[in-house]
Amino acid sequence: MFTGIVETTGKVEKIEKYGSNYTFTIESAISPELKIDQSVSHNGVCLTVIGVAGRAHQVTAIHETMEKTALGLLKEGDLVNLERCMLANGRFDGHIVQGHVDQVGVCISRTEEDGSWLFDFKYDDALGNVTVEKGSICINGVSLTCFNSRKGEFRVAIIPYTFEHTNFKNIDKGTNVNLEFDILGKYIQRIIKGY
Repeated sequence: MFTGIVETTGKVEKIEKYGSNYTFTIESAISPELKIDQSVSHNGVCLTVIGVAGRAHQVTAIHETMEKTALGLLKEGDLVNLERCMLANGRFDGHIVQGHVDQVGVCISRTEEDGSWLFDFKYDDALGNVTVEKGSICINGVSLTCFNSRKGEFRVAIIPYTFEHTNFKNIDKGTNVNLEFDILGKYIQRIIKGY
């Protein structure tokens, strides 16, 4: 389980295909501290560490993960947001994030507003996901509060610290992002609609 509080960004050093799987080599400040079998959020996707060497670590994404997330759009040199699992005795600074991406969304606008940034995102509401005003959303592994929530769209505000310390600085109109909707909202919606 994660909280959506990004620890650092990592740089994609290498992408290799093995059958239908993809292995990513990521160089980051936390890579030397990682252990094999450890779960780490990469742009909001929970992936298992399969190797650590120097300042880099490797993770593998299966075909389904590549199909249902924006990982397939990554290129060598791209930045990814990284977060290790929450410690059992840690603070909950963000919200409950599982690292299980619900769908890919797209940025439809980015506006600088007197020192911070406003981002609007669109998603396919036919898949049953919803946002609520002042509710939680996880975008590329970043826990955020959404507003201007409407059918298939929402807005988030990004402060300078988040802009500089995550890959939000590289998100612009047309950029695809990984979205994980609030787990509590998903359960409530499922209960109301029935199984």
